[in-house]
Amino acid sequence: MGPDPDAPRGASPALQAYVALLLKWNRSVNLISRADEAAIWSRHVEDSRQLAALIPPGVDRAIDLGSGAGFPGLILALETGIAFDLAEADQRKAAFLREAVRVTGAPARVHAVRIAQATLTPAPLITARALAPLADLLDLAAPLLAPSGTCLFPKGTNASSELTAASARWHMRVETTPSRTGGGGVILRISEISRVGSSS
Repeated sequence: MGPDPDAPRGASPALQAYVALLLKWNRSVNLISRADEAAIWSRHVEDSRQLAALIPPGVDRAIDLGSGAGFPGLILALETGIAFDLAEADQRKAAFLREAVRVTGAPARVHAVRIAQATLTPAPLITARALAPLADLLDLAAPLLAPSGTCLFPKGTNASSELTAASARWHMRVETTPSRTGGGGVILRISEISRVGSSS
């Protein structure tokens, strides 16, 4: 199989192999919507790749929550070389992720478990994309985030209202970066997380 003509400049052979595998599996496992297949590079891959620039220096391990088809965790593992734990409860999606890790050689391990039941060592970076409202996402992320760790969460146009709702339950430092892939979305870089009313 030759290079993907739709791939952006700089897309590695491993990344192109991942996209080809995803499109193949998507015929039988609902990984992305069929309507998104033609725009997979811009809508999904580039949307995930842009998070790499926001990862704090020195991070050597990360956990991706609700990995689905591998966005953003598997993409970031390929882009950065950071070891990712990919948590995905759907067994068929987890099977795809395992095959994608095998084919691409990504530094990632797949855990086919519900996030709340995951027994993972806390990591300095947590990522998640299109998984849950921010307040609920922080409930899932906080037990898995190492002290002084950072969360990277791409969010859509409702990010402001999600932040307002989350602030009732969480103290946090938030840095907002506009998404480069359009749609009025943002990337939230969240640190210094503590639950409202906790003694920490």
